[in-house]
Amino acid sequence: MSVRVNKFHYAILLNFFSFTFVSKLSKLLVVRFSSIGDIVLTSPVVRILKQNQFEVHFLTKKKYAPLLVNNPNIDKLYCFNKTINEAKSEIVNENYDFIIDLHNNIRSQSLRLLNVPIKRYSKSNFKKFIYMNFNLNFLNDEHVVDRYVKTISFLNLKNDNKGLDFFLNPNDKVEFDINQNFASWCIGASKEEKKLSKSQILKIIASLNLPVVLLGGEDEKEMGDAIVAESQETKIYNYCGNITVNQSAYLIKYSQFLLTNDTGLMHIGAAFNKKIISFWGCTKPDLGFAPYVDASQSLMFTSSFSKRQCSKHGSSCRYTKDGCVKTIDTDKAIKKIVRFTS
Repeated sequence: MSVRVNKFHYAILLNFFSFTFVSKLSKLLVVRFSSIGDIVLTSPVVRILKQNQFEVHFLTKKKYAPLLVNNPNIDKLYCFNKTINEAKSEIVNENYDFIIDLHNNIRSQSLRLLNVPIKRYSKSNFKKFIYMNFNLNFLNDEHVVDRYVKTISFLNLKNDNKGLDFFLNPNDKVEFDINQNFASWCIGASKEEKKLSKSQILKIIASLNLPVVLLGGEDEKEMGDAIVAESQETKIYNYCGNITVNQSAYLIKYSQFLLTNDTGLMHIGAAFNKKIISFWGCTKPDLGFAPYVDASQSLMFTSSFSKRQCSKHGSSCRYTKDGCVKTIDTDKAIKKIVRFTS
């Protein structure tokens, strides 16, 4: 006797076997080695997995461990300095059900030697190449967070649309009066071509009418000192190179809004649901790295020279020697910033 299986029955069977498969899984290793912003952007994946009762371990570079050590959704954090081999002896005995590779480079691909099934995030590199070089956009405005979450879709999990996470502890506190109204400004970036100029920053600060804390690394310390020295405003505080990333996050959390180049602290600001004013030149937000907040919380300024990215990581510019972000018209920007922050 033959049995006819219609589409309804097929769907029931498929859901049953999918549920049975997922229910047997328990321990996962999430992989993202760098950098600040990219790691923060993985936080929805970690949260979704944990909320669905998975044991979540995370593998990253040791220098980025402070970004993750306070995250309650991570059960174990594994780190390495130079090579994955430093951590392999620890993770090889964990018996993971799956590795969720959110980095997907040559180094992370070496994890296949652990003989654990791997699901890898799709970087859409070919689509980015076509867009950057031929101005044909097939990326469909898909944010990298949504591409990260697609990596765990095989577990029947979807984006919970609760945004990004970033967690602090009492040691991250900075001796600063957070009860006052103030703005935070990340003047740093991974490449010089992604940074606003000193003159642009000075001009915008003069229009803000409230204290400003300057954030960045050791490379921005000299520029921060120059901004303080040359500004007519008395309440500018240069923390560049003097505090940790988590302490910078503390100041962002309690600021009224964040001004920033395309850099990791921008995504930390999004995790705290801050109003974010971002400046873009050689990189562009439509490659999937715009602030992951509601549109009403984000004001983005891009170079008028080109609507597409100049180079893969913003390390070179098609139009100017030091980056087309420095051509953003500050007079026009100020009018929009005043309306956005009022």
